[in-house]
Amino acid sequence: MRLDKFLKVSRLIKRRTVANEVSDQGRVLVNNNQAKPSKEIKPGDTITIEYFSKKLTVKVLEVPERNISVQQAKELYEIIEDTTDTK
Repeated sequence: MRLDKFLKVSRLIKRRTVANEVSDQGRVLVNNNQAKPSKEIKPGDTITIEYFSKKLTVKVLEVPERNISVQQAKELYEIIEDTTDTK
């Protein structure tokens, strides 16, 4: 599954267009490498998202075949690091 679609389906980012923009700006890393929206995501990958004053790192546990419910979305990843700047 593409990175931008995974970010939307997992609800890490609410809209796919926003996921595209954040990726194009170089604010998304997959396995510590900058990733384009078309990067293929697989279980075991780590995704780091830097947006606004937040940095979120997750480990991909499962890549769904199709769209899933909100409850199931939380089962797709494990949060490794979640930092929020409060400057």
